[in-house]
Amino acid sequence: MASDETRDGIALTNLDQPLFDGAGATKRDLVDYLDSVSDRIIPALRDRALSVIRVRPGQEPFMQKNLPKYAPDWLRSVSVWAEASRRQVTYALCNDRKTLLWFANQRAVEYHPALFLGEHPTHMVLDLDPPEGSDAFSLAVRGALLVRQALADAGLAGAVKTSGAKGVHVFVPVAEGTGMEDLAAATRALAARAERLDPALATTAFIREDRAGKVFIDSTRAGGATVVAAYSPRVRPGAPVSFPVAWESLEDVAPADFTVHTAAELLKGADPWAELMPEPQRLPADLVEQGHTIPVARVQAMHEGKRRARARRGE
Repeated sequence: MASDETRDGIALTNLDQPLFDGAGATKRDLVDYLDSVSDRIIPALRDRALSVIRVRPGQEPFMQKNLPKYAPDWLRSVSVWAEASRRQVTYALCNDRKTLLWFANQRAVEYHPALFLGEHPTHMVLDLDPPEGSDAFSLAVRGALLVRQALADAGLAGAVKTSGAKGVHVFVPVAEGTGMEDLAAATRALAARAERLDPALATTAFIREDRAGKVFIDSTRAGGATVVAAYSPRVRPGAPVSFPVAWESLEDVAPADFTVHTAAELLKGADPWAELMPEPQRLPADLVEQGHTIPVARVQAMHEGKRRARARRGE
């Protein structure tokens, strides 16, 4: 049955419905959680083009980029040119509690903000994606520690969070004026340096079949890509949350420690993502220079895929 109420002018409906299969949570749990962390997640979303993953009853989850036509007039938005689809996309801006509650009522579970403000990139991001297996997260943690060492060797520092799935995200805030191409290059170089620290554990191979059971250090997030925000729930069994962790505690946690039921209480009034994030840093020239010599992973993978297809056909 519907259990309606109003918060900050937003009519909330069907709060007692299951959130999604396997969530172990209701729509009310989602709304209550996001409301309780609104003052922490909104700074991670503010003024950034926002994509969300929604789950409607009886439907598969889907990513929503374009703001729907039925969105309220007061909801702020920004229009961005999407090079891949060759069209303008109107994204929402989630800058306040009212907007967050509106999205929660739309059953928006995941929040994926852009990695830039306006046209300016704000973070270098490395996504540690482990292979399948019961020890997946512990492998991702080991990969993240390689990234931390590579950052330290380059004179840089970053903050880390669980992805809310099986992986780990490392964020490095960059100084204003950092160019997108230089940032992408530095990310590739940093990933390559981390891989060299332990090539038996980590790989930068973009093609999955080439990873040989290693942790993939994904350096492709610069540019138009998004990464799920700190404190965002995920559409995963148990409704886990992407949660910031101190480097010293990373080996002592598990993704299931942080869910829509537990994460808010664990914060105890703090905002660890803001507290653990270093100040913006300038990228070392040698890192940028090295990165410009490394092929763009997606482009290289595309050409390699075509080459292998030709080989299979015997051309």
